[in-house]
Amino acid sequence: MAKILVIDDERSIRNTMKDILEFEKHKVVLAENGRVGLDTALNDEFDLIFSDIKMPEMDGMELLDQFLEKGLEVPVVMISGHGNISTAVECIKKGAFDFIEKPIDLNRMLVTVRNALDKNTLVTETKTLKKKVASKNMMIGKSEAIERVREMIGKVAPTDARVMITGENGTGKEVVARLLYENSNRAQFPFVEVNCAAIPSELIESELFGHEKGSFTSAHKQRIGKFEQADNGTIFLDEIGDMSLSAQTKVLRALQENEITRVGSDKVIKINVRVFAATNKNLKAEIEKGNFREDLYHRLNVIPIHVPSLNERKEDIPLLVDFFTEQICTEQGIQLKSFDSKAIKSLQERAWRGNIRELRNVVERLIILGNQKITKEDVERFS
Repeated sequence: MAKILVIDDERSIRNTMKDILEFEKHKVVLAENGRVGLDTALNDEFDLIFSDIKMPEMDGMELLDQFLEKGLEVPVVMISGHGNISTAVECIKKGAFDFIEKPIDLNRMLVTVRNALDKNTLVTETKTLKKKVASKNMMIGKSEAIERVREMIGKVAPTDARVMITGENGTGKEVVARLLYENSNRAQFPFVEVNCAAIPSELIESELFGHEKGSFTSAHKQRIGKFEQADNGTIFLDEIGDMSLSAQTKVLRALQENEITRVGSDKVIKINVRVFAATNKNLKAEIEKGNFREDLYHRLNVIPIHVPSLNERKEDIPLLVDFFTEQICTEQGIQLKSFDSKAIKSLQERAWRGNIRELRNVVERLIILGNQKITKEDVERFS
């Protein structure tokens, strides 16, 4: 059931639309002119608005301008008995969802209502999804250690410099990479992430550079590699310390020449890609062992950013707990819970080997299993 506002100076039109829409189980509010309609729309929440164009005091086109000026995010359908193609086009250009001529066709109106409400649902879902994605890419904390990382991101993001992000597992290296990307000049182009540790060594070259059909046994069709997908954008090579030496050689060539070659092809493909790399390993030690190419290390390590462990920034734990609590309660559909001061202190006294990822898991467990106000006893019992 939707809440719909009908604005029309003709009482018979208003009442007819009201009867039809209420028969379809919608709630309908009526306004007899544009001035009343504007006040009603701004002082209540509606899922859809129908507005006549020719009205006294304020016509529909002025009303539409006012809706846009006030930032009203509601689909508006314009109706008129004097309409033509140019009027309809003007309405759509001004931001109207649709235009319907009088006398109003019942089926046409109901289809328009359904389409407008479907659009509303998609817009709401998109906003929710964007909010979820944005929350995952937030860097929570005010400690000196995390402020240094923020400062580095602010300085480095607008450039095209390559960045090497280091830190223990679970510290948020991917968050740093995404913040660098989102604040860069390439933010409108692709961000392509590659987990080098999750791809078998025999497949990583195909994954990164693509392959031609028939280039090996299971190559049943051509594949575009990650570097090509990221053209003009950014590629994030996560856990690069786990990449095979043969793949490292090809990555080095791609960085030196700004070009790649697909597996099974001699064709050279030019690319323009910014590279972020991340690892939890000591690459200098890996170089000494012969596991990582020193020349590739220097190509990637233009700007080093070290992400501190949670044990280095325990003063951020209260803020992180508040953030995770709100996020998890929303996701799980649970009434918002809280942690008392002793519970927070208990969490701060722990050693966090799994860093922020471990903290979030513990908070989720406490929210699901603990009391409405989570205590030190809850922490000791469930974590």
